[in-house]
Amino acid sequence: MIARVYIDTSVIGGCFDDEFREWSNLLMDEISKGKKIAVVSDITYREIELAPEFVQQKLFNLPGDFVENITTDDETEFLAGQYVKLKAVTRKYYEDALHIANATIKKVDVVASWNFRHLVNLDRIRKYNAVNLKEGYSLVEIRTPREIIG
Repeated sequence: MIARVYIDTSVIGGCFDDEFREWSNLLMDEISKGKKIAVVSDITYREIELAPEFVQQKLFNLPGDFVENITTDDETEFLAGQYVKLKAVTRKYYEDALHIANATIKKVDVVASWNFRHLVNLDRIRKYNAVNLKEGYSLVEIRTPREIIG
């Protein structure tokens, strides 16, 4: 079974960052070769519009067969609101909550991110998962690309 990996904007931008380049590019290569499926939300597409063209192209050059596009809906917004209400993340970072809600509701295998403040953060992961369990959803895995490779 091919892993479905939700990728956020930090993974794409990480392809051009000295600290994260190696691991982001390895993950993108695995997706390009069909070893993993990239799950990309409308939130990621909206955020990537603010990035330079060469960063956008990194996402847009992924083969369509290995990209699953998902859209935020009322259920996603409700769950993201619960994350805010129960202090997994503040209202200011609601879009980060939307990433996790999208990934949770679409039952991805893992979320890939370099966002250590709001996503790849043990305390926040525990809070996201506490909300997920309270609301009847599965646990969500959130890892760096380095932890997902291979």
